[in-house]
Amino acid sequence: MRLNLWKTEKVGFSAEFVPFIRAESGQNRISNFLFHPGVLLRIPKGYVIALRAAFETLVRYDFTPVLSKTVLKKEQYGYFVALLLPLRFGNNHNAASRRASSSE
Repeated sequence: MRLNLWKTEKVGFSAEFVPFIRAESGQNRISNFLFHPGVLLRIPKGYVIALRAAFETLVRYDFTPVLSKTVLKKEQYGYFVALLLPLRFGNNHNAASRRASSSE
């Protein structure tokens, strides 16, 4: 789930809440939870840059720059595409690791 709040036409705040759900042996559980707050910056030609920090329950943290562009805008909703580059650190994983849990 993501919440974007625009302070001005060009600057806003975004927070994303991401549960990682693991299903195995007929059971489901949340294996990790990610809190992803950030700043939104609207730039020319309809692009938005999001500069996000991230904090995981598995004692990992990261920095994620995101470049997005709205491709279809309606009165009540819109569709966008995004290019992101998550850089994860901590908990004995290398910086490129995207693992949600140390047992995966």
